[in-house]
Amino acid sequence: MQENTKEMNNAPEQDLNEILKIRREKLKELQDNGMDPFQITKYDRTNNSAEILGDFDAFEGKSVSVAGRLMSKRIMGKASFCHVQDREGKIQAYVARDNIGEEEYKLFKKMDIGDIVGIRGEVFKTKTGETSIHATEVTLLSKSLQPLPEKFHGLKDMDLRYRQRYVDLIVNPEVKNTFMIRSKIISTIREFLDNRGYIEVDTPILNSIPGGAAARPFITHHNTLDIDMYLRIATELYLKRLIVGGFEKVYEMGRIFRNEGMSIKHNPEFTTIELYEAYTDYHGMMDITEQMIVYVCEKVLGTTKINYQGTDLDMAPGWERITMIDSIKKFTGVDFNTIETDAEALAAVKGMGIEVEGELTRGELINLAFEERVEEKLVQPTFIIDYPVEVSPLAKRKPEDPRLTERFEFFIMGREYGNAFSELNDPIDQKERFLKQVEAREKGDEEANMMDDDFINALEYAMPPTGGLGIGIDRLVMLLTDSYSIRDVLLFPTMKPISDK
Repeated sequence: MQENTKEMNNAPEQDLNEILKIRREKLKELQDNGMDPFQITKYDRTNNSAEILGDFDAFEGKSVSVAGRLMSKRIMGKASFCHVQDREGKIQAYVARDNIGEEEYKLFKKMDIGDIVGIRGEVFKTKTGETSIHATEVTLLSKSLQPLPEKFHGLKDMDLRYRQRYVDLIVNPEVKNTFMIRSKIISTIREFLDNRGYIEVDTPILNSIPGGAAARPFITHHNTLDIDMYLRIATELYLKRLIVGGFEKVYEMGRIFRNEGMSIKHNPEFTTIELYEAYTDYHGMMDITEQMIVYVCEKVLGTTKINYQGTDLDMAPGWERITMIDSIKKFTGVDFNTIETDAEALAAVKGMGIEVEGELTRGELINLAFEERVEEKLVQPTFIIDYPVEVSPLAKRKPEDPRLTERFEFFIMGREYGNAFSELNDPIDQKERFLKQVEAREKGDEEANMMDDDFINALEYAMPPTGGLGIGIDRLVMLLTDSYSIRDVLLFPTMKPISDK
């Protein structure tokens, strides 16, 4: 359908200032005539576009009212066609002078693409078979003073799309669909956990000690208390305090803040879910991870078979479970089970062609070898288990090899999506690990944990054996919506401000 609105057809050539001037003049004319659209406080709509389009037989000949954004307009003398877009989609309206009145029709003809309108009328089908509304009343509900991007070129500049997400959502329907799916993913995860007896809780975002992860925090200042505080880098330590207090199944979904680099996988603020369950371990967390992802896929997408960026993935149960050391052996041939010392481990890693900075222990070198030579090769859903204790300060040691911990991360398409432990509940061991983290911090590691004496105190009241799991919601949404960048699944990603000129 062609818009014969001069402004829309010539928008690329027309001077933007002239367009803005014309729209403001139209608004002033309305206001001078006592028809200020910004004075309207409500509009009674009976239906949305999807309801009408989805069941024509039920609505044929009935009077309905819809409201939304005017997305197209085709003037044909005494009658016109237009499309109105609401949250659910677009519906056509037939607007004739003889039905709405001569003055009202003149007002309709002056409406601009982008205006918010209400349309009341009867449902019918045009000669071409398109379900439409035969308007008896058109009401201007809000005036758009900015023109929308030209229809066929749309809003393509990715930087501008992220900065002006409100415009992106208007002109790119697939973007809105991504965020509708995101909302459904989140509600489905909550449903899954609620049905299994988990309790959702809220813990502080402002922390006096940032803990629960190896990450660089954002620092702020509390004026009344006159203390520096940190935006949380994880919810873990507060949630485990609740396990101590008798909440045997808890979870929290919320924003996390890390003052780190940005990439297609990283944004300084992001959403995670962390859950903790007493009397289970990391094997139980593997089971619940698999069950939860499958539940979400089936309920939201209707299938466990998905495609991400051209690669077919099968999320069905039965994910591979392999130790970190065995995964390195699988892809490089190097078996760290036969390597005992730091020096031998260093030689093995250098033999893989990996650059090593600083003095690293055997455990740290195993982790480095995994990150550099294995991680990107894990395409189908895979649990990597049994991490070195040096890189797992909050996980319980494996009884048969105290150099390792009962920890896993799960990977898909070479990316880590979640992290889980058999949680460390030994306060003496935990304090010793915190002290090693403090030493690392004093040597300049800004991501190392600080000492948290209150958390140690909580553990001294006895925490039951517990399994804990954290999953990055944004990355999961990326996967299930086939989105390339994390910015595509964040409504308002962090952007560097444009300097005023």
